[in-house]
Amino acid sequence: MIKVFNTLTLDKEIFEPLHENIINMYVCGPTVYNYIHIGNARSAIAFDTIRRYFEYRGYDVNYVSNFTDVDDKMIKQAAADGITVPELADKYIAAFNEDTLPLNIKPATVRPRATEHIPEIIDFVQDLVKKGYAYESEGDVYFRAKKFKGYGILAHQDLAEMESNAAGRLDDDELARKEDPMDFAVWKGANGDGAIAWDSPWGAGRPGWHIECSVMSTKYLGNHLDIHGGGIDLAFPHHTNEIAQTEAHTGEKFVEKWLHNGFVTVGDDNEKMSKSLGNFTTLHDMLADIDDPMTLRFFLSTTHYRRPIAYSQKNLDLAARNLERIRTGYRNLQFRLKDAKVGNDLDVEASIDTIVSAYNLAMEDDFNAQNAVAEIYKLVELANVYSQETAVAKATAEQLLQTIADLMMVFGVDGLAQEELLDAQIDALIEERNLARANKEFARSDQIRDELAEQGILLDDTAQGTRWHR
Repeated sequence: MIKVFNTLTLDKEIFEPLHENIINMYVCGPTVYNYIHIGNARSAIAFDTIRRYFEYRGYDVNYVSNFTDVDDKMIKQAAADGITVPELADKYIAAFNEDTLPLNIKPATVRPRATEHIPEIIDFVQDLVKKGYAYESEGDVYFRAKKFKGYGILAHQDLAEMESNAAGRLDDDELARKEDPMDFAVWKGANGDGAIAWDSPWGAGRPGWHIECSVMSTKYLGNHLDIHGGGIDLAFPHHTNEIAQTEAHTGEKFVEKWLHNGFVTVGDDNEKMSKSLGNFTTLHDMLADIDDPMTLRFFLSTTHYRRPIAYSQKNLDLAARNLERIRTGYRNLQFRLKDAKVGNDLDVEASIDTIVSAYNLAMEDDFNAQNAVAEIYKLVELANVYSQETAVAKATAEQLLQTIADLMMVFGVDGLAQEELLDAQIDALIEERNLARANKEFARSDQIRDELAEQGILLDDTAQGTRWHR
């Protein structure tokens, strides 16, 4: 029985899909005006891990995550770079795909772009206007926030406080165009800037930020979603506004469970990492400095998704050591497959089943990654102990190895197995060993022989030279 923490109710609730064995899940993607930073990567990895666990448990997941490829930030950045907004979007969408590939983030079932859905967005806004939920003002179209009953419930904020904050963020011109400071744009007039715009019943313009996710999520997943996710900073105003405009349009409940991941913090003061604060490092730059991207994936996916992650070199190094501990245990047992006997060790298999049950209990509790990975460490310890036995049962060893690999793949981590050396690599090591022996560097010679033996490569030193076989 899987329980998830619903931001709407601030409570853990039993999760049951609306359609048997199918989960419809939407996660807000990035605005593509720059390389993504580790905070963006954290959200992508958190929900990729949740998706993977659902799939591990046998569910079919329709996973939709968008690209915001037109907004004020993109217009400003494109102008600064001397390119068009579509060119800027193409550049950073390609970068997103390139940078997330080493982190083993699964491709979305659908990865829609806002600019590909302009007709649907216009139809959506027209319906809101027709129903009295939205109004045109000087080329802009605004949603009447207070007309929607229960507006702001996801934010868990006092409406008067939200209204005061909203008024404080508006310039005089925009405040004059609105009926109420709380109203938000679903369509923005071009106002003569000419950067990028589409014809509409209200004149040339472009979508508001919030409207695109409402349109794309309902287009690909239907009016009623199982899960909607994103960073906790999106709960208000973005997701709050999505609820209002979507339910006003469809007349149905929009989302069953709202899931939000925590921030990434940096520095001794645990300051939130964000582009606006200027304290971020792009994932693109980080990957250039990291030898093993799986270390970053392991670090980000094995912290509970709702908790803040303290990013530091110290914590990355700890993750690297823990991942190497898992790989070593896996490979120790993998090596024993070469001399494993036919049959099963029922006591070991019973221990595997017990640990897997505990792992599932942890993940069923709102995807408690820390407790779940603790069970993987128990499997690794079991693998280390079993690999030292005089006789190892092949079926049992294979079951244990497959179980470790399956549970690690929920966290998106692969590469546990020892990669088989190519013949050319073996020949190069033998040549290095021969040179070491000639120079009487016998410690290095023995080290190379032992390294090859660990990977199943045996050496025969003959009068005609060193020969090897697997």
